[in-house]
Amino acid sequence: MEWALLIEQTLNGLQFGMLLFLLAAGLTLTFGIMDLVNLAHGSMYMLGAFVGATIFLWTGSFILAILLAVPLVAGIGIIVEISTLRTLYQRHHLDQVLATFGLILLFNELVQVVWPLDGLSVPFPDYLNFTVPLLFGIEYSVYRLMIIGAGIIVAIGMYILVAKTRLGMLIRAGAADRTMIYALGTNIRLLFTLVFGLGTALGALAGILMAPILGANSGMGEQIIIIAFVVIVIGGIGSVRGSLIAALITGLIDTLGRSFLDVLLAIFIPVNAAEAAAPAISSMLIYIFMTCVLFFKPQGLFGSQTR
Repeated sequence: MEWALLIEQTLNGLQFGMLLFLLAAGLTLTFGIMDLVNLAHGSMYMLGAFVGATIFLWTGSFILAILLAVPLVAGIGIIVEISTLRTLYQRHHLDQVLATFGLILLFNELVQVVWPLDGLSVPFPDYLNFTVPLLFGIEYSVYRLMIIGAGIIVAIGMYILVAKTRLGMLIRAGAADRTMIYALGTNIRLLFTLVFGLGTALGALAGILMAPILGANSGMGEQIIIIAFVVIVIGGIGSVRGSLIAALITGLIDTLGRSFLDVLLAIFIPVNAAEAAAPAISSMLIYIFMTCVLFFKPQGLFGSQTR
């Protein structure tokens, strides 16, 4: 039973880590290349959940919901970038934080105007709403396995995009020396818009995938955007590979800590004290891990590199 629980929670940690990667991959592109602190990235995650859930409930097709909602929310992100965020690239990070925090408030209010105040409850797609047998008699959700698979596919796609394509070359060059690629004739505004749209699309995809598990609720973006920033700091600002590794480690630490920390603490302190202390300590584990990483490697696990 112990091994079965450990394997199940490890898979849950991998699933949470892949969700964090979908968020952090887009965030690390905008932060690492555009030097933009975009707190409103979580709002794109929230919009993805609401728009995808609405299309799914209307049409009954989860695949159609993904195919329509991701580009739709990416288009909203591009409009926000062109109309608002483009004016902030040369501004101080504090200005960016204040402006994007204002966007969070705006999108939260818009969501409450358009959708029910208590959010949307989203069913699992029928063809993914079952379990498959694994080791030690575990029955694990196919839907959660699908999220892990989607994260792997996105990671491979991001590697090909960044390392093997001309756009990826421009992305890497923009991260290294923005002024130089502008001087060489690259349309830096268009590049930034494309990068922002890609990051928004990844955030929207994460929101759609999590909607059947957590539902779609106003303010859901703020609950996860801080952890996404922790991921890109741990992995190295601008490093997509670092975001993947850091997201998986963070997901495992958070999930396994919440599941087993009380058992571990009970070895050293009374059971009642362990059960009382474990929730508070487990919520701090990822921040403790970030502190340790930055103490030994201030640039993160993979430094500041877009690859």
